[in-house]
Amino acid sequence: MQFQKIDDSYIIYVEKGEKVIDVLTVFCIEQKIYSGQISGIGAVKNVDIGAYDITSKDYIHKVFDSTLELLSFQGNIALKNDKPFLHAHITLGNHDMEVSGGHLFEMEVAAVGEFIIHDFKDKTHRALNEDIGLATLNLCKI
Repeated sequence: MQFQKIDDSYIIYVEKGEKVIDVLTVFCIEQKIYSGQISGIGAVKNVDIGAYDITSKDYIHKVFDSTLELLSFQGNIALKNDKPFLHAHITLGNHDMEVSGGHLFEMEVAAVGEFIIHDFKDKTHRALNEDIGLATLNLCKI
């Protein structure tokens, strides 16, 4: 992994073979990023994505082993159990120009992984929402 800091943002190059969520989570811990916005593009493989089923309160998983274009990676960073937690959704494209997407659990960089994190320089938190069954953003109300 390589990175460059510009103001309150970071440009991060995740190397071929590295696991994206693992690498970016460690990066957030090391840089003390507790709240932020993240985006990215690249080429990935071994992608584990899902869609949340509100009735069963569980994710439906799908794993893609082949190399795919990471067309879009959008997410946020907040503290969950006092550790930076990346919540991201992605859009993937295959060589037939077909598109899939969902909630990202993990993926590996196949060729290139280029990400931008904007550090909000504050703390936001996630807490379990019993009704939904997920740790959702728990923000102060002004």
